[in-house]
Amino acid sequence: MDNLTNLFKVLSDETRLRILVLLYNRELCVCQIQGILEESQPKISKHLGKLRDLGFVKDERKEQFIYYSLIENKMLYEILKSIIENYHENILIKDIERLGKADEIKEIKINGIKK
Repeated sequence: MDNLTNLFKVLSDETRLRILVLLYNRELCVCQIQGILEESQPKISKHLGKLRDLGFVKDERKEQFIYYSLIENKMLYEILKSIIENYHENILIKDIERLGKADEIKEIKINGIKK
């Protein structure tokens, strides 16, 4: 029951919900999530740490970046899938649209310039 309670607590925070929706689609590094959500790096890192500590995301270092992805959890996947398919909130739609620019966001972070 604690895991279910923790899941709904996590989903009740808008920033964490937005992060989980992004990670439902693909793994991302902090700078990509930061760029998509247009939030500060410390805020994103704090939420990712909480999600990791509660067992909803995992991280993996690749070169200079730490990538985050969802853990394999059928209930989490089904809830996120349902949210994406049925909850047409503008902010979630915009996040998913910006997800297509995740690699460009990372490139800008590395090089400090826009293409």
